[in-house]
Amino acid sequence: MKFTCLLFDLDGTLVDSRADLAASVNLMLVELGREMLPDEAIIGFVGEGARLLVERSLRASQGLSDETAPNGPSNPSNPNNGQISAALAVFMRHYRAHLMDRTELYPGVREALDRLDGIPKAIITNKPYQFSVAILEALGLSDRFPVVIGGDSLPERKPSPLMLLEGARRCGATPAQTLMIGDSRIDIAAGRNAGMATCGFVGGFRGRDELLAAGADLLFERFEELPDLLSADPPD
Repeated sequence: MKFTCLLFDLDGTLVDSRADLAASVNLMLVELGREMLPDEAIIGFVGEGARLLVERSLRASQGLSDETAPNGPSNPSNPNNGQISAALAVFMRHYRAHLMDRTELYPGVREALDRLDGIPKAIITNKPYQFSVAILEALGLSDRFPVVIGGDSLPERKPSPLMLLEGARRCGATPAQTLMIGDSRIDIAAGRNAGMATCGFVGGFRGRDELLAAGADLLFERFEELPDLLSADPPD
């Protein structure tokens, strides 16, 4: 193994949580008297933290495009901070109740982690810390990841490098010794910003094209491939 530290994203990388995320967002929207959204639309909003997931879902339920961002053109229909905060509390309540209804590991994850045993690992996710820890505990993976950094653990989230640098530090590794493994452009950008090599999981939420466009150093389609892939020399 050429890397001495492995950082993993959670949603779309180790776990397929799409069904529970989408269901919880739609329960939130129904409680708020808004139109439900297709699961695919909701999953497109995942990856940059719970608050932005909620904000984008509120906007989409009103027929507003994601381009009408907080710093974009003014629109009186845009949800304000108070509405977003109230909706976030509703989402968190529903997601806490439905966190593990259908969430599961991707095939081969447990076996790959067995083969990578002994290498320090951390979870680096924009998902709230409490939910990340709960999922790992429910799936019996807490002992594999003694370091967990969630989206609310530090002042900045991915694609900022702060979470990754702190994860590597807690694992006793330098950025040059560390690999960031994720499924989205956010993960790859965060790894590059941290001066780390990056590895994209093609079978996750975003797919090959987004990972290639983001400049991932390595790609893999199935977790069975990951240990052998990482035994090669790291990318320059």
